[in-house]
This record gives sequence, structure tokens and C-alpha cells, in this order.
Amino acid sequence: MTETQLPKKRVFSGIQPSGNLHIGNYLGAIKNWAAEQHKYHNVFCIVDLHALTVPQDPAELYRKSREVALLYLAAGLDLEHCAIFIQSHIPAHSELTWLLNCVTPIGWLERMTQFKDKSLKQESVGTGLFDYPVLMAADILLYDTHYVPVGEDQKQHVELTRDIAQSFNHHYGDTFVVPEVLIPKAGARVMGLDEPTAKMSKSSDKQGHALRLLDPPNVLKKSIMRATTDSLNKIAFDRENQPGVYNLLNIYQAITGDSEEKTIAEFDGKGYGNLKKTVAELVIATVEPIQQRYHQMAADPGYIDQILQEGADRIRPIAENRLQVTQERMGLRK
Repeated sequence: MTETQLPKKRVFSGIQPSGNLHIGNYLGAIKNWAAEQHKYHNVFCIVDLHALTVPQDPAELYRKSREVALLYLAAGLDLEHCAIFIQSHIPAHSELTWLLNCVTPIGWLERMTQFKDKSLKQESVGTGLFDYPVLMAADILLYDTHYVPVGEDQKQHVELTRDIAQSFNHHYGDTFVVPEVLIPKAGARVMGLDEPTAKMSKSSDKQGHALRLLDPPNVLKKSIMRATTDSLNKIAFDRENQPGVYNLLNIYQAITGDSEEKTIAEFDGKGYGNLKKTVAELVIATVEPIQQRYHQMAADPGYIDQILQEGADRIRPIAENRLQVTQERMGLRK
């Protein structure tokens, strides 16, 4: 059997339907999913159960779940190459989480840096936030996932998933595929325009912070032209000393695919104003066709619900089979 005839590996990933998807979500995740989708069997989820780890308005969560699904499609995901569904529509995600909870030491979860960071910002922390990584592990392991494309901030969670899978396999026999991390080379971590030392956030409502995929062109341009830079008047990939300029160059490079050398050559002898103007034009040209496809599909309210139902029906047997095997291994059924 030649390399081209080998069975395709499976990819799983997902995004929470909270806040507003922005250019960082596109460049760091969705763009790469679309570009690589023909290589794999793809399962792309809207992880609404994860969103419940912080308070949500029910009606807004419902609406945002469908908005994210539409943006997946508008950004280039092809239903011939992937299944798109809402996490809570397949109960096996919750059921497997409980089984994995029972084999996951608390110490492993206490080491999760995201939990530490988020818990420091809240007076009271729910169990769901602490258990978030185990639910993520269940998401991944349900589908015999080989690769998980994530940003650097989620890498630790995939490593925990590997630990859980290996531990379960050791105690109960070969049950789960041990997944690997896929991190894109460029655009994996886009920072806030107003605060380029912090990751661009979906949940921030601060004007000029994020470049939302559904923002009109004038808003996108205004945000970029106001982006924080510095007084060095030098265009370089210097994350430590010039985080704002680095962030703009990172966005430009992630869209164009150019090397650092070619990117720097493009702006040689030019000022920050020219850099911002060029990046603004490029971002607008990138998101406009996405917005057009989004609004075309959104015009039919029943379209996305049908897509989501078909996606869940298509992959539910995979999840239910893996859950049943896990239950058999643990003595819950024959």
C-alpha cells in the first residue's frame, strides 16, 4: 500500500460559541482547518458545553452556536470533508467525561495553567471550569482522533488528554487512540490590538481590541489604524521589544504566507502608518468574502439547523461505539 493509499487520519477541534469570532480564530484555526481538510477525516465541533463553565445568556448561547457553525462554512469548511455539529447534541461527550473523571487524578487538573489563570479572576469557581480539560479529553477520545489542531494555550490540555488515554489503556486495555498536537506555524496566536501582550479575546467588548469576522470594513480599518505600536519607528519581528508591530506583522504573514524575510522587505523604509494601512486592506479583503457567504446562508434560518442535525447524525455512531467500548472495558456492560 502506497502512502497515498493509506487510510486518512482523523482530526478533531472546536471553538466555544461565546463572544465574537475574530481574525485570530480564523488565522489560528479555521483557515488551517479549511486548507488541510482534504488530508483527513475531520470532526469540527461547536463546544457549547465548554461555554457553560462561565455564565451564559441561554438565548444568546443558542444564537451564537449557530453563528459559529455558519462562520465555519463561510470560511471554507466543506461538508464533503468534515462533519460539523454542536457538542451537546451528542450525549456521549458528557457520559464519557464522567468515566474519564474516575481515572483522572485531581493533581493533573490542578496543574492546568488556564484553570489557575481564570480562577484568579473570579470570586467563585464552578466545578465545570476545573473539569474543563476532562470534557475536552472526552471530545477528542470519542472519535479515535489522531491529530488535534490547537493554539499554544491549549497544548497543555491535549497533553493531558494523552496522559488520560495512556493511563486508561494501561489499566483497561487498548481502548483509545493517543492523539498528537498540530500547531500552525503562523498566526497561531494573534494578540489584542490595544494590548499586544495579551491574546486577542472573543469575549472582550472593548472597542479596538479585536478584529471580529463580522465587523464592517470601516470598523476593521479604524481598529487597525489605532493599534498600539511604539516609538522605535522600526519594523521588525521583535516580539519582546515591539509586541504591537510584531502582532501586525504576524497578522500580515499569516494571511499572505510570506516568510519573515519577504515580509520585512515589503515594509523596508516604510513607517507604521503604511504598515497599518496595508494590514487593514489585507484583513478587509480577507473577511469580506467570508461575510458575504455568511449572510447568504444566514438568510435561510432553517439551513444551518439541518446542517447541524446531519453532522451529528453522521458521526454519532462513532461516538456511541467508543462510549460503549469504554463502558465494556470498565465492567458497565457486556
